[in-house]
Amino acid sequence: MSKTMKTAPEPIRRWHELVAARDARGLDALLADDVAFHSPVVHTPQHGKGLAKAYLGAALTVFGNEHFHYVGEWVGESSVVLEFNTEIDGVEVDGVDMIGWNAEGKIISFKVMVRPLKAIDAVRQRMAAMLAQQQQQQQ
Repeated sequence: MSKTMKTAPEPIRRWHELVAARDARGLDALLADDVAFHSPVVHTPQHGKGLAKAYLGAALTVFGNEHFHYVGEWVGESSVVLEFNTEIDGVEVDGVDMIGWNAEGKIISFKVMVRPLKAIDAVRQRMAAMLAQQQQQQQ
């Protein structure tokens, strides 16, 4: 466990564990029922645990490769900004996760920002494919 993970607030420590394991099964316990997920490619927030789990589960697969790593962390009283780098389909991706949580330690807001434009296009394509695959598996 990294030093950052040891000192991070509980919800963020659990998020780091999910990311390290690339395992979305812990999302249900981590997300508040009314969580809002803000995608870098969808212009409106996605509200509710079901949608957030779908997006974050897909993101763990799309972003969660051997290149993914967090490179910075800024912590507030009930929020954190995590800066990350990865590579998707040969495109270098820089981004931030802005995560807020409530008094119960449940994530209530998760906003992802990505750059550059070429990376946004790669993320959009891969996320759309992953979400479509998830939807087909549920039917």
